[in-house]
Parts: sequence; C-alpha cells; structure tokens
Amino acid sequence: MSVQTRSEGNVLVITLDRVQKRNALNPDITAGLDAALNQLEDNATLWCGVLTGGTEVFSAGADLTCGPGEPTQRGGLVGIITRSRTKPLIAAVEGLALGGGLEIVLCCDLVVASQTASFGFPEVKRGLMPDFGGAFRMPRVLPANVAREMLLTGENLDAARAERLGFVNALTEPGRALSGALALAERVCANAPLAIRESLAVVNHEINGDETATWAGSDAAHGRLLGTNDVAEGIAAFFERRPAHWTGS
Repeated sequence: MSVQTRSEGNVLVITLDRVQKRNALNPDITAGLDAALNQLEDNATLWCGVLTGGTEVFSAGADLTCGPGEPTQRGGLVGIITRSRTKPLIAAVEGLALGGGLEIVLCCDLVVASQTASFGFPEVKRGLMPDFGGAFRMPRVLPANVAREMLLTGENLDAARAERLGFVNALTEPGRALSGALALAERVCANAPLAIRESLAVVNHEINGDETATWAGSDAAHGRLLGTNDVAEGIAAFFERRPAHWTGS
C-alpha cells in the first residue's frame, strides 16, 4: 500500500508511503489517500487528521510517468484537492513538498514543518503551471509578491521563511514534524469537536469562497499550455537531466 493509516486516540495519522519515488503522486497514492480521508470523515471517533510523507520527503509532486490517476468521487484530484472536509487536517512536512505535493499541503488547515522542509512550484521549469489549485490558493496563505515569486521563478521557499511569513504554524527539529503535528492535533482535540468543525467551516468558507469560476480559468490556462512545444521540451529536459531550450511556442 502506498498510503498507511493508524489511529492515535482521536487522531488519524495518514502516511504517504512511496518514499523510493519521493512520494510521487500516482494512482495508488490517489486511491489510498482518498480511502484514508473518507475514513477520517466517516468515523465519529476521529476528530482530526495528520498527513505526513515520513521523515525524508513529503511529496515531489505528480508522477510524470503515469500521473495521479483519475479524480475520486469525494476528493477529486489525488483524492483531496476538491474534497469537502469537516474535520481539521494538519500537514507534517519533512523535506520537499513540490508541485502537487505542495498543493496537497495547501489543502490542509494547519502546517507543521521541520527545518529541512522546502516548498516549491517547479512547473514553470517544465513549461507548465500548477494545475491542482496552487496558482490561486498560494496567494491566500502568502503575501501576493511571495506567491508570485514562487510561481514565476520555480524556486523553493525554505521552512524558516515560510514560518516567518505565516504559512507554517510550527517549526521543528529535523525528523520531528510528525511529533509536532501530533502535539498540535492534541491541542485541537482538547476542544469540543462540533465547535471545531463549525469554526473551521466558517473560516474556510471566508478564505476559499466558491472556487468554481477560478477552477475553470485555471483549467483553461493549463489546457493552453499542454499543447505547446515548450511543454514537450520541458518534460524531455527533465528526463534527460539537461537545461531546457525554450522557444515560447
């Protein structure tokens, strides 16, 4: 299984377990993450979730050889991207959270990261753009110019800067992101679960609103890029481990 789960009291720990491929998002990850989040939502004894990629890497993004597979009925892309959730979900990030990996982090409500964590959108280096919502969700949690910097340069944001900017709630020593996230989950679970869910629903609606039109615009922009020569060149350069030669066509 590419996704593991375990319960710790009222907390469900969900672990992406494809470390040999840097937790690249493939159909197995999608199915496992969807099932785990369904479990979190449907089990009345679970009040909060923690999502981790283990101690080495969170996720390097979509698997370029096969993609993440078909969207799921309840979660959409990767089983999470357009999911309607009522219970808090905390990301515990070690190492890289890139592309689709970062877009999964953006689906979470709180973020705990170790000092080794790094967040980025490398899509422009492949002739693409973030197509799991990152292009419009990132500016909601970072200052606009920092979000633009990430989207336009493809360079990573380190955990210390992310914490200073308010994206990361808590910074930990390397290897301690999961324990830090569990400690935060315990603080959440010390409160009345129904009150937590109502508060979360109100604040997330205020932040996210109705994304229908935004998704349509993002999907159209991504579609325009898919047929370009630059995308073919960017992906070829990635697999051949060489600089890309852009033509703007």
